[in-house]
Amino acid sequence: MAAVPGPLPPAEAEALVRALQGSELRDIGGQGWLRQHEYVEKLNMHGILSASAGQEQLLTELLVSHAKIPVLIGELISVEIWKHKIFPVLCRLQDFKPRSTFPIYVVLHHEASIINLLETVFFHKEICESAEDSILDLIDYCHRKLTLLAARSTTAPAAELPAEPLASPSSMQELQKQAEVMEFEISLKALSVLRFITDQLDSLPLSALTRMLNTHNLPCLLVELVEHCPWSCWEAGKLKKFENGTWHVVPPEDQVKMTKLDGQVWLALLNLLLSPECQRKYRFNGFNKSQLLKLRAFLTDVLIDQLPNLVEMQRFLSYLAVTDPAPPKKDLILEQLSSGTMMPWKNRQVPISVTPLLPAKLPVADVRALSCPAVAKQSHLKA
Repeated sequence: MAAVPGPLPPAEAEALVRALQGSELRDIGGQGWLRQHEYVEKLNMHGILSASAGQEQLLTELLVSHAKIPVLIGELISVEIWKHKIFPVLCRLQDFKPRSTFPIYVVLHHEASIINLLETVFFHKEICESAEDSILDLIDYCHRKLTLLAARSTTAPAAELPAEPLASPSSMQELQKQAEVMEFEISLKALSVLRFITDQLDSLPLSALTRMLNTHNLPCLLVELVEHCPWSCWEAGKLKKFENGTWHVVPPEDQVKMTKLDGQVWLALLNLLLSPECQRKYRFNGFNKSQLLKLRAFLTDVLIDQLPNLVEMQRFLSYLAVTDPAPPKKDLILEQLSSGTMMPWKNRQVPISVTPLLPAKLPVADVRALSCPAVAKQSHLKA
Protein backbone atom coordinates (compact mmCIF):
# COMPACT_ATOMS: atom_id res chain seq x y z
CA MET A 1 0.00 0.00 0.00
CA ALA A 2 1.49 3.33 -1.04
CA ALA A 3 2.29 5.76 1.75
CA VAL A 4 0.20 8.90 1.97
CA PRO A 5 2.37 11.92 1.16
CA GLY A 6 2.83 14.41 3.96
CA PRO A 7 3.35 18.17 4.03
CA LEU A 8 6.53 19.61 2.56
CA PRO A 9 9.56 20.11 4.80
CA PRO A 10 9.67 23.68 6.20
CA ALA A 11 12.76 24.61 4.19
CA GLU A 12 11.21 23.48 0.90
CA ALA A 13 7.92 25.23 1.67
CA GLU A 14 9.78 28.47 2.39
CA ALA A 15 11.78 28.18 -0.84
CA LEU A 16 8.58 27.77 -2.84
CA VAL A 17 6.92 30.75 -1.16
CA ARG A 18 9.99 32.91 -1.78
CA ALA A 19 9.98 31.91 -5.45
CA LEU A 20 6.39 33.07 -6.05
CA GLN A 21 6.32 36.01 -8.45
CA GLY A 22 3.70 37.90 -10.38
CA SER A 23 3.42 37.24 -14.12
CA GLU A 24 2.54 39.53 -16.98
CA LEU A 25 -0.55 38.63 -18.97
CA ARG A 26 1.61 38.20 -22.08
CA ASP A 27 3.73 35.55 -20.31
CA ILE A 28 0.92 33.16 -19.42
CA GLY A 29 1.71 29.71 -20.80
CA GLY A 30 5.45 30.34 -21.12
CA GLN A 31 8.23 28.40 -19.42
CA GLY A 32 8.66 30.84 -16.56
CA TRP A 33 4.92 30.90 -15.95
CA LEU A 34 4.80 27.08 -15.92
CA ARG A 35 7.41 27.05 -13.16
CA GLN A 36 5.22 29.42 -11.15
CA HIS A 37 2.27 27.10 -11.75
CA GLU A 38 4.30 24.19 -10.41
CA TYR A 39 5.12 26.18 -7.26
CA VAL A 40 1.45 27.02 -6.73
CA GLU A 41 0.42 23.39 -7.23
CA LYS A 42 2.94 22.19 -4.64
CA LEU A 43 1.91 24.86 -2.14
CA ASN A 44 -1.74 24.09 -2.73
CA MET A 45 -1.22 20.40 -1.96
CA HIS A 46 0.98 21.32 0.99
CA GLY A 47 -1.75 23.60 2.32
CA ILE A 48 -4.40 20.88 2.03
CA LEU A 49 -2.26 18.29 3.81
CA SER A 50 -1.18 20.77 6.48
CA ALA A 51 -4.77 21.86 7.13
CA SER A 52 -5.84 18.23 7.44
CA ALA A 53 -3.19 17.76 10.10
CA GLY A 54 -3.92 21.09 11.79
CA GLN A 55 -0.45 22.41 10.90
CA GLU A 56 -1.21 25.18 8.39
CA GLN A 57 0.27 27.86 10.65
CA LEU A 58 3.72 27.55 9.05
CA LEU A 59 2.37 28.18 5.53
CA THR A 60 0.35 31.11 6.84
CA GLU A 61 3.40 32.69 8.45
CA LEU A 62 5.48 32.22 5.31
CA LEU A 63 2.89 33.84 3.04
CA VAL A 64 2.51 36.77 5.45
CA SER A 65 6.20 37.34 6.16
CA HIS A 66 7.13 37.28 2.47
CA ALA A 67 4.09 39.36 1.41
CA LYS A 68 2.88 36.83 -1.16
CA ILE A 69 -0.89 37.14 -0.72
CA PRO A 70 -1.07 40.21 -3.05
CA VAL A 71 1.02 38.24 -5.56
CA LEU A 72 -1.41 35.32 -5.49
CA ILE A 73 -4.41 37.63 -5.87
CA GLY A 74 -2.75 39.34 -8.85
CA GLU A 75 -2.07 35.96 -10.46
CA LEU A 76 -5.66 34.89 -9.84
CA ILE A 77 -7.06 37.91 -11.65
CA SER A 78 -4.54 37.66 -14.51
CA VAL A 79 -5.62 34.10 -15.25
CA GLU A 80 -9.27 35.15 -15.02
CA ILE A 81 -8.61 37.82 -17.65
CA TRP A 82 -6.85 35.28 -19.88
CA LYS A 83 -9.76 32.88 -19.55
CA HIS A 84 -12.37 35.47 -20.50
CA LYS A 85 -10.41 37.33 -23.19
CA ILE A 86 -8.04 34.83 -24.80
CA PHE A 87 -9.57 31.38 -24.30
CA PRO A 88 -12.82 32.21 -26.18
CA VAL A 89 -10.76 33.48 -29.13
CA LEU A 90 -8.76 30.24 -29.22
CA CYS A 91 -12.01 28.27 -29.21
CA ARG A 92 -13.31 30.25 -32.20
CA LEU A 93 -10.20 29.80 -34.36
CA GLN A 94 -11.02 27.24 -37.03
CA ASP A 95 -7.36 26.52 -37.81
CA PHE A 96 -6.45 26.02 -34.16
CA LYS A 97 -6.24 22.24 -33.77
CA PRO A 98 -3.43 21.52 -31.32
CA ARG A 99 -2.09 18.01 -30.88
CA SER A 100 -2.76 18.34 -27.17
CA THR A 101 -4.95 20.75 -25.24
CA PHE A 102 -3.09 20.04 -22.01
CA PRO A 103 -1.12 23.35 -22.03
CA ILE A 104 -4.40 25.28 -22.20
CA TYR A 105 -5.90 23.04 -19.52
CA VAL A 106 -2.99 23.92 -17.23
CA VAL A 107 -3.75 27.63 -17.62
CA LEU A 108 -7.42 27.06 -16.83
CA HIS A 109 -6.57 24.88 -13.86
CA HIS A 110 -4.18 27.50 -12.49
CA GLU A 111 -7.12 29.65 -11.36
CA ALA A 112 -8.62 26.70 -9.48
CA SER A 113 -5.31 25.99 -7.75
CA ILE A 114 -4.88 29.57 -6.56
CA ILE A 115 -8.43 30.00 -5.26
CA ASN A 116 -8.15 26.65 -3.47
CA LEU A 117 -4.92 27.79 -1.81
CA LEU A 118 -6.51 31.07 -0.77
CA GLU A 119 -9.52 29.23 0.64
CA THR A 120 -7.16 27.13 2.77
CA VAL A 121 -5.29 30.06 4.31
CA PHE A 122 -7.85 32.90 4.38
CA PHE A 123 -9.38 31.46 7.53
CA HIS A 124 -6.59 33.24 9.43
CA LYS A 125 -6.89 36.92 10.30
CA GLU A 126 -3.26 37.73 9.52
CA ILE A 127 -3.71 36.51 5.94
CA CYS A 128 -6.61 38.87 5.41
CA GLU A 129 -4.58 41.76 6.86
CA SER A 130 -1.54 40.95 4.72
CA ALA A 131 -3.61 41.27 1.54
CA GLU A 132 -3.67 45.05 2.19
CA ASP A 133 -5.22 46.99 -0.69
CA SER A 134 -5.39 43.94 -2.97
CA ILE A 135 -8.28 42.70 -0.83
CA LEU A 136 -10.46 45.02 -2.91
CA ASP A 137 -9.49 43.13 -6.05
CA LEU A 138 -10.32 39.87 -4.31
CA ILE A 139 -13.72 41.18 -3.19
CA ASP A 140 -14.46 42.24 -6.78
CA TYR A 141 -13.35 38.82 -8.00
CA CYS A 142 -15.59 37.00 -5.52
CA HIS A 143 -18.51 39.20 -6.51
CA ARG A 144 -18.04 38.31 -10.17
CA LYS A 145 -17.96 34.61 -9.36
CA LEU A 146 -21.04 34.73 -7.14
CA THR A 147 -22.90 36.68 -9.84
CA LEU A 148 -22.09 33.91 -12.33
CA LEU A 149 -23.21 31.36 -9.76
CA ALA A 150 -26.53 33.12 -9.21
CA ALA A 151 -27.05 33.50 -12.97
CA ARG A 152 -26.33 29.80 -13.51
CA SER A 153 -28.97 28.87 -10.92
CA THR A 154 -31.67 30.80 -12.80
CA THR A 155 -30.74 29.86 -16.37
CA ALA A 156 -29.11 26.43 -16.65
CA PRO A 157 -29.09 23.85 -13.84
CA ALA A 158 -25.57 23.06 -12.75
CA ALA A 159 -26.51 19.40 -12.46
CA GLU A 160 -26.47 19.14 -16.26
CA LEU A 161 -22.70 19.55 -16.21
CA PRO A 162 -20.64 16.36 -15.99
CA ALA A 163 -19.81 15.56 -12.40
CA GLU A 164 -16.47 13.94 -13.16
CA PRO A 165 -13.57 15.74 -14.85
CA LEU A 166 -12.43 14.49 -18.22
CA ALA A 167 -9.42 12.20 -17.98
CA SER A 168 -7.51 13.69 -20.91
CA PRO A 169 -9.21 16.47 -22.84
CA SER A 170 -8.40 15.86 -26.51
CA SER A 171 -10.40 18.57 -28.24
CA MET A 172 -11.35 22.20 -27.72
CA GLN A 173 -15.01 21.19 -27.28
CA GLU A 174 -14.15 18.86 -24.43
CA LEU A 175 -11.90 21.52 -22.94
CA GLN A 176 -14.77 24.02 -22.98
CA LYS A 177 -16.93 21.55 -21.05
CA GLN A 178 -14.12 21.06 -18.56
CA ALA A 179 -13.78 24.82 -18.20
CA GLU A 180 -17.50 25.05 -17.37
CA VAL A 181 -17.15 22.46 -14.63
CA MET A 182 -14.12 24.24 -13.20
CA GLU A 183 -15.91 27.60 -13.33
CA PHE A 184 -18.69 26.20 -11.15
CA GLU A 185 -16.26 24.75 -8.62
CA ILE A 186 -14.15 27.92 -8.59
CA SER A 187 -17.27 29.97 -7.86
CA LEU A 188 -18.01 27.79 -4.85
CA LYS A 189 -14.46 28.28 -3.59
CA ALA A 190 -14.89 32.05 -4.04
CA LEU A 191 -17.99 31.85 -1.83
CA SER A 192 -15.90 30.34 0.97
CA VAL A 193 -13.17 32.96 0.54
CA LEU A 194 -15.75 35.75 0.70
CA ARG A 195 -17.20 34.33 3.88
CA PHE A 196 -13.72 34.31 5.48
CA ILE A 197 -13.27 37.93 4.43
CA THR A 198 -16.53 38.88 6.15
CA ASP A 199 -15.21 37.24 9.32
CA GLN A 200 -12.50 39.92 9.46
CA LEU A 201 -14.49 43.10 8.81
CA ASP A 202 -12.53 45.01 11.47
CA SER A 203 -9.25 44.28 9.67
CA LEU A 204 -10.33 45.44 6.21
CA PRO A 205 -9.49 48.79 4.59
CA LEU A 206 -12.09 51.52 5.03
CA SER A 207 -13.40 51.26 1.48
CA ALA A 208 -13.75 47.46 1.55
CA LEU A 209 -16.96 47.52 3.56
CA THR A 210 -18.47 50.14 1.27
CA ARG A 211 -17.45 48.00 -1.71
CA MET A 212 -19.21 44.93 -0.32
CA LEU A 213 -22.37 46.61 0.94
CA ASN A 214 -23.14 49.42 -1.49
CA THR A 215 -21.05 48.97 -4.63
CA HIS A 216 -21.76 45.25 -5.01
CA ASN A 217 -24.76 44.88 -2.67
CA LEU A 218 -23.51 41.50 -1.50
CA PRO A 219 -26.36 40.94 1.01
CA CYS A 220 -28.93 40.86 -1.82
CA LEU A 221 -26.66 38.64 -3.91
CA LEU A 222 -26.36 36.19 -1.02
CA VAL A 223 -30.15 36.20 -0.64
CA GLU A 224 -30.34 35.16 -4.29
CA LEU A 225 -28.05 32.21 -3.54
CA VAL A 226 -30.18 31.18 -0.54
CA GLU A 227 -33.31 31.38 -2.68
CA HIS A 228 -32.08 29.39 -5.69
CA CYS A 229 -29.31 27.27 -4.10
CA PRO A 230 -27.30 26.42 -7.26
CA TRP A 231 -25.45 23.57 -5.50
CA SER A 232 -28.64 21.50 -5.14
CA CYS A 233 -31.24 20.35 -7.66
CA TRP A 234 -33.99 17.84 -8.22
CA GLU A 235 -33.41 15.17 -10.84
CA ALA A 236 -35.83 12.34 -11.58
CA GLY A 237 -37.62 12.98 -8.30
CA LYS A 238 -34.41 12.78 -6.26
CA LEU A 239 -32.59 15.61 -4.51
CA LYS A 240 -28.93 15.97 -5.52
CA LYS A 241 -26.41 18.21 -3.82
CA PHE A 242 -22.86 19.19 -4.75
CA GLU A 243 -20.37 18.46 -1.97
CA ASN A 244 -16.66 17.68 -1.91
CA GLY A 245 -16.34 18.11 -5.66
CA THR A 246 -19.13 15.75 -6.77
CA TRP A 247 -22.91 15.58 -7.11
CA HIS A 248 -24.58 12.93 -4.96
CA VAL A 249 -28.14 11.86 -4.17
CA VAL A 250 -29.33 12.95 -0.73
CA PRO A 251 -31.36 10.39 1.27
CA PRO A 252 -34.82 11.64 2.37
CA GLU A 253 -33.77 11.76 6.03
CA ASP A 254 -30.85 14.10 5.21
CA GLN A 255 -32.65 16.52 2.88
CA VAL A 256 -33.16 19.13 5.60
CA LYS A 257 -29.52 19.04 6.73
CA MET A 258 -27.49 22.17 6.12
CA THR A 259 -24.53 21.66 3.81
CA LYS A 260 -21.19 23.42 4.18
CA LEU A 261 -22.06 25.72 1.28
CA ASP A 262 -25.40 26.62 2.88
CA GLY A 263 -23.52 27.43 6.06
CA GLN A 264 -21.06 29.69 4.25
CA VAL A 265 -23.89 31.79 2.82
CA TRP A 266 -25.70 32.14 6.14
CA LEU A 267 -22.50 33.00 8.03
CA ALA A 268 -21.61 35.67 5.46
CA LEU A 269 -25.10 37.14 5.83
CA LEU A 270 -24.76 37.14 9.61
CA ASN A 271 -21.45 38.98 9.38
CA LEU A 272 -22.71 41.58 6.91
CA LEU A 273 -26.13 42.30 8.42
CA LEU A 274 -25.64 42.05 12.17
CA SER A 275 -22.45 44.08 12.46
CA PRO A 276 -23.25 47.57 13.85
CA GLU A 277 -20.90 49.18 11.35
CA CYS A 278 -22.57 47.35 8.46
CA GLN A 279 -26.02 48.36 9.65
CA ARG A 280 -24.85 51.96 9.77
CA LYS A 281 -23.50 51.91 6.21
CA TYR A 282 -25.98 49.68 4.37
CA ARG A 283 -28.83 51.25 2.41
CA PHE A 284 -32.05 49.66 3.68
CA ASN A 285 -34.15 51.03 0.82
CA GLY A 286 -37.36 49.47 -0.39
CA PHE A 287 -35.74 46.98 -2.75
CA ASN A 288 -33.00 45.86 -0.35
CA LYS A 289 -35.48 45.52 2.48
CA SER A 290 -37.88 43.39 0.42
CA GLN A 291 -35.02 41.13 -0.69
CA LEU A 292 -33.71 40.62 2.83
CA LEU A 293 -37.16 39.81 4.19
CA LYS A 294 -37.29 36.83 1.83
CA LEU A 295 -34.91 35.13 4.26
CA ARG A 296 -37.67 34.78 6.84
CA ALA A 297 -39.24 31.96 4.85
CA PHE A 298 -36.01 29.93 5.07
CA LEU A 299 -35.38 30.44 8.81
CA THR A 300 -37.18 27.31 9.98
CA ASP A 301 -36.77 25.71 13.38
CA VAL A 302 -34.82 22.85 11.81
CA LEU A 303 -32.35 25.27 10.23
CA ILE A 304 -31.94 27.31 13.41
CA ASP A 305 -31.28 24.13 15.40
CA GLN A 306 -28.32 23.44 13.12
CA LEU A 307 -26.96 27.02 13.28
CA PRO A 308 -28.22 28.65 16.52
CA ASN A 309 -26.70 32.02 15.59
CA LEU A 310 -29.53 32.42 13.11
CA VAL A 311 -31.82 33.32 16.02
CA GLU A 312 -30.20 36.76 15.95
CA MET A 313 -30.86 36.99 12.23
CA GLN A 314 -34.51 36.07 12.80
CA ARG A 315 -34.87 38.83 15.39
CA PHE A 316 -33.21 41.36 13.13
CA LEU A 317 -35.52 40.54 10.23
CA SER A 318 -38.58 40.77 12.48
CA TYR A 319 -37.46 44.22 13.56
CA LEU A 320 -36.69 45.22 9.96
CA ALA A 321 -40.18 44.19 8.85
CA VAL A 322 -41.89 46.75 11.11
CA THR A 323 -39.40 49.61 10.94
CA ASP A 324 -37.68 51.77 8.36
CA PRO A 325 -34.01 52.11 9.33
CA ALA A 326 -32.50 55.55 8.94
CA PRO A 327 -30.58 56.06 5.69
CA PRO A 328 -26.79 55.94 6.04
CA LYS A 329 -25.01 59.19 6.71
CA LYS A 330 -23.34 60.69 3.66
CA ASP A 331 -19.81 60.55 4.95
CA LEU A 332 -17.00 61.74 2.72
CA ILE A 333 -15.19 58.56 1.74
CA LEU A 334 -12.52 58.37 -0.93
CA GLU A 335 -13.13 54.89 -2.27
CA GLN A 336 -10.04 53.17 -3.59
CA LEU A 337 -10.23 51.74 -7.09
CA SER A 338 -9.09 48.26 -7.94
CA SER A 339 -5.55 47.82 -9.15
CA GLY A 340 -4.79 48.24 -12.83
CA THR A 341 -4.09 44.53 -13.17
CA MET A 342 -7.79 43.75 -13.20
CA MET A 343 -8.82 45.65 -16.34
CA PRO A 344 -5.65 46.32 -18.34
CA TRP A 345 -7.48 46.32 -21.68
CA LYS A 346 -9.86 49.16 -20.86
CA ASN A 347 -7.67 52.14 -21.63
CA ARG A 348 -4.87 50.71 -23.70
CA GLN A 349 -4.00 47.75 -25.86
CA VAL A 350 -1.85 45.14 -24.16
CA PRO A 351 0.27 42.91 -26.40
CA ILE A 352 -0.40 39.33 -25.30
CA SER A 353 1.77 36.44 -26.35
CA VAL A 354 -0.01 33.15 -26.97
CA THR A 355 2.91 31.56 -28.81
CA PRO A 356 3.28 28.62 -26.34
CA LEU A 357 -0.34 27.64 -27.01
CA LEU A 358 -0.61 28.15 -30.79
CA PRO A 359 0.03 25.65 -33.60
CA ALA A 360 3.13 26.05 -35.73
CA LYS A 361 1.24 27.30 -38.82
CA LEU A 362 -1.37 29.77 -37.70
CA PRO A 363 -2.37 32.59 -40.10
CA VAL A 364 -0.74 35.89 -39.20
CA ALA A 365 -4.11 37.66 -39.18
CA ASP A 366 -5.36 35.32 -36.43
CA VAL A 367 -2.28 35.97 -34.29
CA ARG A 368 -2.72 39.73 -34.69
CA ALA A 369 -6.39 39.37 -33.75
CA LEU A 370 -5.39 37.69 -30.48
CA SER A 371 -3.04 40.51 -29.55
CA CYS A 372 -5.21 43.42 -30.66
CA PRO A 373 -9.02 43.15 -30.98
CA ALA A 374 -9.06 46.42 -32.97
CA VAL A 375 -6.97 44.79 -35.69
CA ALA A 376 -9.41 41.90 -35.89
CA LYS A 377 -12.32 44.29 -36.29
CA GLN A 378 -10.60 46.22 -39.09
CA SER A 379 -9.70 42.99 -40.91
CA HIS A 380 -13.28 41.83 -40.67
CA LEU A 381 -14.55 45.12 -42.12
CA LYS A 382 -12.10 44.96 -45.01
CA ALA A 383 -13.12 41.40 -45.77
